[in-house]
Amino acid sequence: MDTNSQLLSPLNTERLSLKNKVVMAPLTRSRATQEHIPTAIMSLYYGQRAGAGLIITEGTAPSPNGVGYARIPGIYNSDQVEAWKPATEAVHNKGSKIFMQLMHTGRISHPDNMPEGAKILAPSAIQPEDTKMYVDGKGELEIPEPTAMTQDDINTVIEEYVQAAKNAIEAGFDGVEVHSANGYLLDQFVNAGTNNRTDNYGGSAENRSRLTLEVTAKVIEAIGKDKVGIRLSPNGAMNDLGPFEGQEETFDYLSKELEKLDVLYIHLVNHGSMGAPALPDDIRTNIRNNYNGLLILSGGYDAQEANKDLEDNKGDLIAFGRKFIANPDLVTRFEKDASLNEPNQDTFYTPGKEGYTDYPTLEESK
Repeated sequence: MDTNSQLLSPLNTERLSLKNKVVMAPLTRSRATQEHIPTAIMSLYYGQRAGAGLIITEGTAPSPNGVGYARIPGIYNSDQVEAWKPATEAVHNKGSKIFMQLMHTGRISHPDNMPEGAKILAPSAIQPEDTKMYVDGKGELEIPEPTAMTQDDINTVIEEYVQAAKNAIEAGFDGVEVHSANGYLLDQFVNAGTNNRTDNYGGSAENRSRLTLEVTAKVIEAIGKDKVGIRLSPNGAMNDLGPFEGQEETFDYLSKELEKLDVLYIHLVNHGSMGAPALPDDIRTNIRNNYNGLLILSGGYDAQEANKDLEDNKGDLIAFGRKFIANPDLVTRFEKDASLNEPNQDTFYTPGKEGYTDYPTLEESK
């Protein structure tokens, strides 16, 4: 354990205590029903991985309009709330905490994946050029042009996030992560490449950040600041979005405002390990200096790199994604410095238990 002592030691702060500093990153796995209701194998999957101090769920739709992908779960009706309860119980039974990531996909969607009557909304009517959307039985389809949101739409989406956060707490979650990263709705407002609005939600860094901050503030008001984190992806490239002019100023402003809101954590995405532009160190350092809460770092870490960045105080927690897909007992493997299973990319988003709950633990591999 000495090698990874920082990573494997508990986190004890006034606002959050965890059994270690390993976070399971949010990972879309598309194992819910076609009606976006969580399934029994999802509860098993999260329970298997509860060696992590903190689990952040896959992106979960806060409303019918927020559904983008096939078979992603939601948290906007009572059936979904009830179906999530076994998952939170499974994680808590192993002494871990679990936050739900609230993900409104905005323009990254397709009507064939959405509940009847839902519509594709975005800050501006800008159609994704390169990103396609998978639909069961139809394959990869072109994404239609979204509808630019009105002020009423914006007011509604804020309330949807608030209700979704309340529903998550009812389902037993310890908190929620507001997803303002990776090219989804809130990030579409933040990024100048998808926001050409001329009202209070477009133009300046302050205006483009407004919806992210309003949603976060209202969710905090509803469930408490110790139960709300946020995910950001400065310089990220995903879902037809990429680095933009003025991003340093934008994330400087956002992090200062998030400090004022006293949000529990900021979770930073680094896409560098996936071949995309890396998180610039000056932006990470600036956020660290502006913000006094917990900082979660993610992006292709191994245990040694994670431990080093914790020792160097670059962050407080480290999130692991793909390593958790193939290694339900990832923390045990870190403790024993054991080899890791490799994930099967062909089963990342397929229905059923294959490539989901059937990866062997160390004990099972003997």
